Amino acid sequence: MDGGKFVYQLLKVVTGFILAVLACGLFLVWGFFRAGPPDTDPVGFAATVGAGLVTASVVGATALVPAGLLIAVAETARLKGIVFHMAAAGLIAFAVWTLGSEADAETLRPGSGVALAAGFVAGAVYWLIAGRTSGCWHGLQRRDTKPADQERVD
Repeated sequence: MDGGKFVYQLLKVVTGFILAVLACGLFLVWGFFRAGPPDTDPVGFAATVGAGLVTASVVGATALVPAGLLIAVAETARLKGIVFHMAAAGLIAFAVWTLGSEADAETLRPGSGVALAAGFVAGAVYWLIAGRTSGCWHGLQRRDTKPADQERVD
């Protein structure tokens, strides 16, 4: 294990999680409120960004534990694929969105598609920052070498 790579990866994990949560919060707010561009409605745009930051803090607090567990799995198993990270984040977002919903099992809670898409966006952002290098700190193990006591001396 390389300690320097571990610390660097840990910093990327924290940064990736924070930026993924921010992207998720802003995507959710834009998906539900559909604010206009800042040049036509600056107050609405500023309110949307502010609501996105508040939403990001709520999303981050809610998703911290499940995301932390899946990040630990990805790091220990060296799962670097974008599909894993986007699917995991999408499932977390969908589970959090539908958690405690009083809707019957046959219908989805309104906005479930937007929540799922926000999870996909968060997973993609996390993958860009930290997911592509998951498990890089483990170090390389060569499989073609024999242990020192089994080497043949000529």
